[in-house]
Amino acid sequence: MSDPEIEALRAVLAARPRPPGVAERRERLDALGNAPIDAAIRLEPARIGQMEAEWATAPGADPSRAVLYIHGGGYISGSLLSHRGLATEAGRAAGARVLTLAYRRAPENPFPAAVEDVVDAYRVMLDQGLAPGRIAIAGDSAGGGLTMALLIAARDRGLPLPACGWCISPWVDLGCSSASMETKAASDPIIQKPYLLEVAAAYLGEADPRNPLASPLYGDLRGLPPLLIQVGAAETLLDDSIMLAGVAGAADVRVTLEIWPEMIHAWPLFHRQLTAGRKAIAQAGAFIRAALA
Repeated sequence: MSDPEIEALRAVLAARPRPPGVAERRERLDALGNAPIDAAIRLEPARIGQMEAEWATAPGADPSRAVLYIHGGGYISGSLLSHRGLATEAGRAAGARVLTLAYRRAPENPFPAAVEDVVDAYRVMLDQGLAPGRIAIAGDSAGGGLTMALLIAARDRGLPLPACGWCISPWVDLGCSSASMETKAASDPIIQKPYLLEVAAAYLGEADPRNPLASPLYGDLRGLPPLLIQVGAAETLLDDSIMLAGVAGAADVRVTLEIWPEMIHAWPLFHRQLTAGRKAIAQAGAFIRAALA
């Protein structure tokens, strides 16, 4: 039986199609993701270099534990506002503080600006005295790709690695070569291959789409910390997650892949509307708690 909650969300998304302009796309994602958060969660503005950032602390959060949450949005949209609800609920579930950041977006700032920004944010967390074994990296969609890019870059630059990574519907092949781009096109109400190719071009500029920091699917993943990958069965990026899990597992990375029936792209973003979104966040919180213990 079809999940009535996901069907209702599909109707909402159909009524608010993606506009063509970058500014309008940014406004749309902010509107879709923005909603009041629990008044008990303390928000503190921060700056990392030229980036705006935000710390969120839920009641009972262990101050020695932290999650760096990297928002999605195809590298061109998404913000502190659009993902505040998801990030704060992730922190509550993990029993940790959460740092989110407004990394530089394309087309104004193409690759590798976003990668450098998330690595800088991780360095700041270490410089502030957080133990790497008490830090988790997390992100959805493009933020899932940046989660993997940060882990690869941190290893290659000699930084101590965090305890774990959590990827929601990660976009890890900017060449969009997987079969599910076609086989899931009819069931995915958010992400289609032409859109992905458009924003990939805006983000990459002259860079090679197989650069491991742009498309971590093609990277050497040896030595990375445990990963949790969550993906919906109804999304065009399904195969990105399946292939990423395979590449990570073959590199001796401990990886957990969860494929959620009927779920669409980045469904935990809509946790207010979806029981499955709340459950996915809870399961990820348990994974992070175990890794940070």
